[in-house]
Amino acid sequence: MTAQIIDGKALSRQLRAGFRERVGHLQAQGVQPGLAVILVGENPASQVYVGNKIKACEECGVRSLHVGLPADVSEAEVLATIERLNADEQVHGILVQLPLPPHIPVARVLEAIAVDKDVDGFHLYNVGALVTGHSIFPPCTPYGVQLLLDATGTDVAGQNVVVVGASNIVGKPMGLMLLQREATVTICHAKTRDLAQHTILADILIVAAGKPGLIVPQMVKRGAIVIDVGINRLPDGRIVGDVCFDEVKEKASWITPVPGGVGPMTVTMLIENTLRSAERSFPLARGDDRHGWDAPPAARA
Repeated sequence: MTAQIIDGKALSRQLRAGFRERVGHLQAQGVQPGLAVILVGENPASQVYVGNKIKACEECGVRSLHVGLPADVSEAEVLATIERLNADEQVHGILVQLPLPPHIPVARVLEAIAVDKDVDGFHLYNVGALVTGHSIFPPCTPYGVQLLLDATGTDVAGQNVVVVGASNIVGKPMGLMLLQREATVTICHAKTRDLAQHTILADILIVAAGKPGLIVPQMVKRGAIVIDVGINRLPDGRIVGDVCFDEVKEKASWITPVPGGVGPMTVTMLIENTLRSAERSFPLARGDDRHGWDAPPAARA
């Protein structure tokens, strides 16, 4: 058995084509979707990520506002910047690029973003609402993983899902989102004893641990769906995931590559959330809003 590849780039292109239509409809109603990205300092990796997000905005017709702040900026200045953007009706989404400098409290900054503009899905309201399935904006990476699973035609209800990694950004919200779809979810973390005894039982294995080569074939059930969220740069410059791709693909039924799997979907779902925010701010531009956040974008088109 050789796994079929879940192509995040192809799915992203498909979704973004639909986004352009939605932007055009909003513009016809006098609404220009806008995303503000705040970058504190000059972290090279963060600059690349911000550049990718701004490029995606341009591709989809979303106005982007890049707000650069110096690394020694005060907490008060960051909060004042967010408050200004909260009040700006031209801005429908606000994203603070992480990590922040050590002297800036991340939790306080994320809580300052208006819930209706929290397109990263990190505000306590959006995180807490995942428990009931009524988050306004689901976190982008888990949302993207969910649509990648949908692309395989898999019904996750009743499936054994193992999530490796318990971060607030991926692991925990991913587990909650899949519970809403009636999957049986196990979340593993750094203190989990004998990781392999959990992963070998997974019908769907989602790995977001940030450790290259963590998942080897002996840890994977034959025919499992494997989603690799990890992104790691090796000393030789190669980008790899947390899964030994070449070996595991011989046991899995579906697998995401790194790069080209989850990464493009994360940025795409950021644009989706921004458009959703613009549509919510002007209901007549889209009609009613019957569909929940877990419906694929096409269902709301």
